[in-house]
Amino acid sequence: MKRVIITIVVVIGVLALIGWVLSKNKAENEAKTAVVAETGGAIVVKTAEVSRQPIVLDFSANGNFAANQDLLLKSEVSGRVTRILVKEGARVSRGQTLALVDPELSSLDKQAAEEALQKLKTDYARYQSSYETGGVTKAQLDEIELQLRNAEIKLQQANRRVADANIKAPFSGIINSRLIEVGAYLSPGTDLFEIVDISQLKLKVTANETRVVNLKVGDKVTITSTVFPDKEFSGTVSFIAAKADNSLNYPVEITVNNAAASELKAGMYGTAHFRFSQQQPAILIPRGAFIGGVNSNRIYVLGKDTTAVPREVIAGRIFGEQVEILKGLEEGETVITSGQINLSEGAKVQPQD
Repeated sequence: MKRVIITIVVVIGVLALIGWVLSKNKAENEAKTAVVAETGGAIVVKTAEVSRQPIVLDFSANGNFAANQDLLLKSEVSGRVTRILVKEGARVSRGQTLALVDPELSSLDKQAAEEALQKLKTDYARYQSSYETGGVTKAQLDEIELQLRNAEIKLQQANRRVADANIKAPFSGIINSRLIEVGAYLSPGTDLFEIVDISQLKLKVTANETRVVNLKVGDKVTITSTVFPDKEFSGTVSFIAAKADNSLNYPVEITVNNAAASELKAGMYGTAHFRFSQQQPAILIPRGAFIGGVNSNRIYVLGKDTTAVPREVIAGRIFGEQVEILKGLEEGETVITSGQINLSEGAKVQPQD
């Protein structure tokens, strides 16, 4: 019984809601009918006069500065750290020694490799002399020659391990962090130092398709930063992506020379200001004037007898909410910018103030 009562209450509620919606729709339709009656049956629309307007291609884009190079240096040898020659924040040059690893094991490997190589050189000379007198075969001579080449390679590897005991900077930069201490035992792949080069910074921004077509590598860009509001920095476009990202924007990188004072830091926020030469004025109309979207190339213009006249146009570039018209409109004409959904060819319209 209780379930039946609940069902009845729900049905009554739904019917009441439907009645309220129908009543609201009726009131709205009556209001629209009243508006149409006031305008003599004409459809109220918004319009805009066609004129040539200056085209401004300038735009700004925000992004973050990234280091020119940012490397986590790893160990290539095994051994115990005996000395660390740099501190965090220190500037280092390419090839500068950063730390020393105990070279004892590497030196022993090098000594063994040198002795093995010297022995094989002696053996090879003896085999070669015996081969000339028929004492050994060509196969035996080839085998000792192969062993000699392998010994030379092992010595080169040993020399490399000894050299790697002196950990050196692969490029000039700043020691952003030190991840080892004296006495620590290293294995190949152990993290040593984070080195950052900010002599040049890369400001990474994005540009949409209508803006990126005006950019090219080598363009000069003015850079500002909220950290230094009274200063401007000069940058150069160094990279433009050939493919858009998931948001249909194209990544753009701008290289900024930061060597003089190193005021800017990686990770700071920056704004790139793109400036272009003055463009010839063009016919621009609101984007909303197109029937079903810009790709349709169809609009309505206001006829002399205040009627809607369809017109085929050729659209060009899109500048935000303005669209360039290449063909199909002349200055002085009036386009209908809203209310097109209610229009048909020859429909009477009432332009709204």
